[in-house]
Amino acid sequence: MIMVTFYTYIVNFIFALGLGFSKPQTRHVLTFIHGIILADGKKTVSNIRRFTHETRDLSSMTRFLNESPWCPNRANRRRIQFMMEKIKKARAKQGDTRPITFLIMDDTQSKKDSHTHGMEGLDYHFSHSDGKSVWSHCVVTAHVVSEGYSFALDYRSYFRDSYCSENGLAFKSKNDLAIELINGYESPSDEQVYVLVDSWYTSKKLIDACSTNGYHLIGGLRTNRKIYPAGIGIKLSQFISDYIQADDLRPVTVGHHRYKIYSYEGNLSDTENATILVSWEDKYDSKTKPFCLLCTDSSLDLVTILRYYEVRWHIETGYRYFKDLLGFDHYQLLSYKGIERFWCLQFLTYNFLESQRKEWKEEGIVTIGDTVRRIRKDHLSQLIVYSYEQGLTQKPLVEVLKCLKLSA
Repeated sequence: MIMVTFYTYIVNFIFALGLGFSKPQTRHVLTFIHGIILADGKKTVSNIRRFTHETRDLSSMTRFLNESPWCPNRANRRRIQFMMEKIKKARAKQGDTRPITFLIMDDTQSKKDSHTHGMEGLDYHFSHSDGKSVWSHCVVTAHVVSEGYSFALDYRSYFRDSYCSENGLAFKSKNDLAIELINGYESPSDEQVYVLVDSWYTSKKLIDACSTNGYHLIGGLRTNRKIYPAGIGIKLSQFISDYIQADDLRPVTVGHHRYKIYSYEGNLSDTENATILVSWEDKYDSKTKPFCLLCTDSSLDLVTILRYYEVRWHIETGYRYFKDLLGFDHYQLLSYKGIERFWCLQFLTYNFLESQRKEWKEEGIVTIGDTVRRIRKDHLSQLIVYSYEQGLTQKPLVEVLKCLKLSA
């Protein structure tokens, strides 16, 4: 394998995690991370092997995913600890006394062709972007935003009730899995955590889990929930249609967006003392369904609530990077064990890129995409230098091309 300059960063990142892998296993991890970043097109195992100039047989790489004795849970724990330590160091440097962390929950689908049936764990899952159920794997994930870092934290596989019954698994709803992720987040005692979710996750169970951990929740709210203005219970949808008028709304500007907002502070049928925002963008229209937000921190003003909720977009951006840039759903593995291990490597790759993005920020590297482009550029430069050096030693062109896995 050709060693290039940027590869040192990947090596340092993996060894800093202390994964406890054997040398062959560590080499596989480095190869996968290297290849996920470099490979154009599909991030299949064979394409990753080709772009990293890996000399070992393809079956060796697939066995690493499907059979090799290593624990993805341990790898995930060490990765999370490493990234959270970076956040702690950034806080100490800045002297934050009451830092804020945003813990974002959502789910995504890894779509597969409807004719794919040999792959374990596939089922029909509802896709928000498609507006229908799609043949896919479904993953509930957590994303952290704090101290200038924004990275994918952890994940849980979601299986429908029918699939669990057929395969002897205990069914866990998406809310149950999100609660697991919330409870698993090890929050320093000095930080305030805001859990950000869409309306699919704003349940009593999840709100209670946040409260138990000392976290606040800001989430989308469906209008079938009951509120109690003046102590009288009424569905939010009915309250909006019957009682809210244009004169009741306040204009609020957040960034480049303007809103007309009605705010309610009080009880819901299953939650005490919450703030609810009923908002229309730009202007009020009684025929247009408003967007509703729930916030359990009554100390926040309207602008801050909206500004904090906008941070939820980070997880959507993260999904786009995962799928379009890193090939999160490009796997062709049949074993679900191998698939989950592939996701483990994806999370390692994403966290490595975020770590480098933050380190290179002063050099104009702003996004994960910028980080990938810089690494690919460095890689190409090193290949050119390598070829030039081999030419100086008068090494035959055929041997150079063979080493680079290029045709003569």
